Amino acid sequence: MAAPGCSAPGLWVRGSGQCLGSLFTLYSKPLCSAAAAAASRPLDAQRLAERLRAQKQQQKTKEPAPTNPVQRRVRELVRFTEQLQRVHPNVLAKALSRGIVHQDKDLVVINKPYGLPVHGGPGVKLCISDVLPVLAKILHGPKAKPLHLCHRLDKETTGVMVLAWEKEVAHQVQELFRTRQVTKKYWAITVRVPVPEAGVVDIPIIEKEAQGQQHHHKMTLSPSYRVDDGKMVRVRSSRNAQLAVTQYQVLSSSLSAALLELQPITGIKHQLRVHLSFGLDCPVLGDHKYSDWNKLAPQKLSAGILKKLGLQQSKARHLPLHLHACQLTLPALQPQKEELTLLCRPPRYFVNSLRRLGLKMPSRDHSAGDEAAQPGAQSRRSGSLP
Repeated sequence: MAAPGCSAPGLWVRGSGQCLGSLFTLYSKPLCSAAAAAASRPLDAQRLAERLRAQKQQQKTKEPAPTNPVQRRVRELVRFTEQLQRVHPNVLAKALSRGIVHQDKDLVVINKPYGLPVHGGPGVKLCISDVLPVLAKILHGPKAKPLHLCHRLDKETTGVMVLAWEKEVAHQVQELFRTRQVTKKYWAITVRVPVPEAGVVDIPIIEKEAQGQQHHHKMTLSPSYRVDDGKMVRVRSSRNAQLAVTQYQVLSSSLSAALLELQPITGIKHQLRVHLSFGLDCPVLGDHKYSDWNKLAPQKLSAGILKKLGLQQSKARHLPLHLHACQLTLPALQPQKEELTLLCRPPRYFVNSLRRLGLKMPSRDHSAGDEAAQPGAQSRRSGSLP
């Protein structure tokens, strides 16, 4: 599972003691003029409703519902992520508006759901950037100008995401991210427990083509040192390698899994996932891309984890990525303002996995654990308690 070059101790660990619509296309091949006339008449609401109920019933008979509660949740999640690409933009914008974390005259902060891309691309029919005009009108009326993205999160990552009302403010926040003035904290459920339990991973990252059954590109480690005859020797770094530093700490652990708090010092693509999987040998639960270097395949899980989650290995491909942007601290945007700390609860599936794996929610958010499924969070100014 190790990435190329990971056997060399380039890993430096400095120990420190979150109204779906259906589209119906009716096909008819009229066999006579009467049938053609009937086919040309538009369907009324009652007939459309009957067709919808029939299709739903047909799906239920074809696909029996699983009895295991975890498998039911997995199936619900799979259907939800598939439907996200078919939902109307107005419906998605309304759902995002219910998950507002913070709102003022400059910023709108949302709780980004799982499985929703930020930008468009191949195969993407709907993304957050597409619904920003609608979201702005929901919040500020029909004449409101579209909101602007200030940063991005991966499609599979949930949590705090910042939007701005004005383009100038968005550029200001983007500059804060670029110059590493924004403090970001993530929670991740990992397979296995890192050793030591707290430290800093400081290994450059580079994008390479993985040679496997399927040719694909991945981010991987590019260590700066190797061992030669028992001595540490510095190697020549690739010009394409990017500096990547991640601070981590174990918040709760069991024999086979852990809850980690991660603070990325740099902002390289897939940095947290690469450092955890290839650097600490503790991939994020549900990370089907970076749990193995040579192939793209569902994550292999131990019998103990599968038993606790109530899953079979054949169903592990449905596990979502358990990586959540839980906290973000923005410096003051204006001299008279204070820095803003934003907290966001993890989604329901994240909390359920914590419980099943015997991991504990940190004390500061323990009281919010039962409400984690609710589309909300909280914001606070520095110096105040959440």
